[in-house]
Amino acid sequence: MKVQAIRSRKQSPRFYVNIPLPLAAALELEAGEMVRWQLLTRQELRLWRIMAPPAARPARRHPRK
Repeated sequence: MKVQAIRSRKQSPRFYVNIPLPLAAALELEAGEMVRWQLLTRQELRLWRIMAPPAARPARRHPRK
């Protein structure tokens, strides 16, 4: 992933983190979804989803008779 800085004349710099599509798909992230970051250490950030969708349940297998 790469952090990008966006600088505008009348605004303070903003930083963007792009999440690769395979990772976003594995996490089932949606465009526009609200997240927040928690700083654990200077090397670690935790991504929190504000409204995460319910986890998909695996298909239930019936025992053979």
